[in-house]
Amino acid sequence: MSGITLKSAHRLIEAAGAEAEKIGVPMNIAVVDAGGNLTAFHRQDGAWIGSIAISQAKAYTARAFDMPTADLQPMVQPGQPLYGIETSDAGHIIAFPGGIPLTQGNEIIGAIGVSGGLVDQDQQVAEAGAAAL
Repeated sequence: MSGITLKSAHRLIEAAGAEAEKIGVPMNIAVVDAGGNLTAFHRQDGAWIGSIAISQAKAYTARAFDMPTADLQPMVQPGQPLYGIETSDAGHIIAFPGGIPLTQGNEIIGAIGVSGGLVDQDQQVAEAGAAAL
């Protein structure tokens, strides 16, 4: 299984960062490899320090479940089949929008996670980063 390169991760972070600047919201941007391990991270000036771990967890979650965290969110609500899953995996699971798996062909090579704004803003910035792949 190949994974995302550091050079590619930096390109994604630059694209996501440009989108964050465009909307005027400083973000934390994390990229993980195919194994869910942190490959690159960037905290924009003024981004919330509380969102550092959240951005990394969003990237990990997107890779762990091979789906955007926005798609996972409805499944973790009370009464739904995955309710409570966020308490598993030592708190590394985050089901807020802003985490997107990264694919090359049919292979998932990593994921990007973004946090620092409203969840719609996080998703927008993550999508911009993922599109740079």
